[in-house]
Amino acid sequence: MIRKTFRGEIFFYFIIVFILFTISILTFQFQREKKYRTAQLENTLDNITEITHRFVEQNHLLETGEVDRIGELKQIIPQPNIRITLIDSDGEVMYDSSVEEYTQMENHLHRPEIEKAVQNQTGTNIRLSDTTQEEYYYYAKKYPGYFVRTAVVYNLQIQNFLKAERAFIFFIVSVFAIIGIILFIITGKLSDAITKLKDFSIKAGKNELVEPDTTFPENELGVISSQIIQIYHKLKKTKDELSNEREKLFNHLNALNEGIAFFSPEKEITLSNKHFIQYINILSKKEIHSASDIFKMKELKKLNKFIDQNLKSSLPENFEELPQTNFVVSQSEKYYKIQSIVFPDKSFEVVITDITRLEKRRLMKQQLTSNIAHELKTPLASIKGYLETMIENWPVPEEKQKYFLEKTFLQAERLTDLINDVSLLNNIEDAGELFRFKPLDIKSVIDEVYENFANRMHEKNISFSSDVPQNTVIDGNDSLLFSIFQNFVENSINYGGDGISINVKVYHEDEKYYYFSYSDTGTGIPEEHLPRIFERFYRVDHGRSREKGGTGLGLAIVKNAIQLHKGNISVKNNPKKGVEFLFSLAKK
Repeated sequence: MIRKTFRGEIFFYFIIVFILFTISILTFQFQREKKYRTAQLENTLDNITEITHRFVEQNHLLETGEVDRIGELKQIIPQPNIRITLIDSDGEVMYDSSVEEYTQMENHLHRPEIEKAVQNQTGTNIRLSDTTQEEYYYYAKKYPGYFVRTAVVYNLQIQNFLKAERAFIFFIVSVFAIIGIILFIITGKLSDAITKLKDFSIKAGKNELVEPDTTFPENELGVISSQIIQIYHKLKKTKDELSNEREKLFNHLNALNEGIAFFSPEKEITLSNKHFIQYINILSKKEIHSASDIFKMKELKKLNKFIDQNLKSSLPENFEELPQTNFVVSQSEKYYKIQSIVFPDKSFEVVITDITRLEKRRLMKQQLTSNIAHELKTPLASIKGYLETMIENWPVPEEKQKYFLEKTFLQAERLTDLINDVSLLNNIEDAGELFRFKPLDIKSVIDEVYENFANRMHEKNISFSSDVPQNTVIDGNDSLLFSIFQNFVENSINYGGDGISINVKVYHEDEKYYYFSYSDTGTGIPEEHLPRIFERFYRVDHGRSREKGGTGLGLAIVKNAIQLHKGNISVKNNPKKGVEFLFSLAKK
């Protein structure tokens, strides 16, 4: 049907064009032939007029009054049925070859052809003769003292003209017939491409597999058809990829710890993950089976009020100005953050996040703050006590002044160390991304730490050895790495005892990490304290630690600094004597 309709339309338009073209050509040719014949006729009549004029002048017919001799010209003029009329300047007819009683003819001065000749020297007109009652083509020419008018019966032999043009019409028809045959062949090829496109569209509409190697004619329509099929396959590929991405999105949503759900403006669920149902069941005192049940929960009354208000009002199109809300709900020692945003099309999103860990961390920080305040009280109280003693007992002997000032200075140093350690620890935990990392040779860091503590180790007869080779390069922060080894060495010096040995070595490495061991031969750590030594402000021996000036944050700093370097740390007592720390640091 498509092929017949296509060809039928092509040939219908072809016939219309053929008819219009033929009519136009024939009309043009007829007008052209008419002009040509008319010009040819006027030229013939002008020649006869000139011959008549010369005949009159040479034979002095006007002087002799022998104008009837003009009739002699009829015998020598080859054109038959030529009418010759001689008219004086006043319009009186002096001779007419077609009228015997020409002297009785009316005045011709106002004949159209004569009036034109008066104005333009020559004049023509086609009209019915009042004398002979025949239609003539008149040609008049003005000469000194008279007009010579020639005429012929107006008949351009239309029938002969049409006979003469039959060959031309046959030629036109033949050309169009050839064009029609060529057009038939071309439309066959075109209809073949259209048929293939039809079959393709039907299969595509039914979601059936369409082969991408369908061949088309090598023309513009074939190129268009091929492009359409290629575009279809690209779109299908994109659709398949979008489907895959959608599946990935579903899997991603299900993998998230947040409960996420999307709703239509009619509050119908369009997408949700498994955690959403799980969390709202924890929040609700009743059993929940559908995500849409959140609109009936008293525990989420604030959320429902927000959604109802914004679904009834007009919303901005700018995504940065869209209405949002968030609040915290607690249930069964669990804390959940409820967030919602309403989009311009009135659809909306609800996100439920389990912030129990963050909330507990906040509580932990509150406890830390309390611990810090407690730790600060001791040095501050000592500083205050020493100063009050000096003030209340002034003047104080010089040796006592020095004693109290030294004690005050030591407590101030302890206070400074505590503040520095707390600041460093908070920076590591809360702003780790601010530390700059670069490739570092860990050997140089260890050597620098040794140089800082060399005098103290010499005083306590402590030996230090490093089996870390040169070019042990890791991606790290120099100040944090220095703090790690500084805290290790300082703890060994303060709590390990005299005459001990310290050893640092790389005991293993793989593609991503170096594995380090830091050990000493000191007194070690009681087993019951090992699980907690990395806690903030935890001390094995509170009294001894305070006397040594420790802040209780050294190993907490070590652990967090190592974790920031993508590593882990553990501790154990050596079977013979002392303690050993095992930790890893990421390579560059």
